[in-house]
Amino acid sequence: MNSLEARITELETKVAYQDETIDILNDELKQHQMAMAKITRQIELVGEKLKEIKPSSVVSEEHETLPPHY
Repeated sequence: MNSLEARITELETKVAYQDETIDILNDELKQHQMAMAKITRQIELVGEKLKEIKPSSVVSEEHETLPPHY
């Protein structure tokens, strides 16, 4: 019976460590999800700002006429 008790104690110890590891990983995952949500929102805001920017009044190179001395 002593061997059986030792095996049970060892298994209980392993389960306890696994539970702790799962809790730590879960907390890390929550933090990463919150960070990703924040980054996603910031990207959306930048996209909205870019859409609001009015086109430049400067003519593109292909539509620009050359000066008379060319």
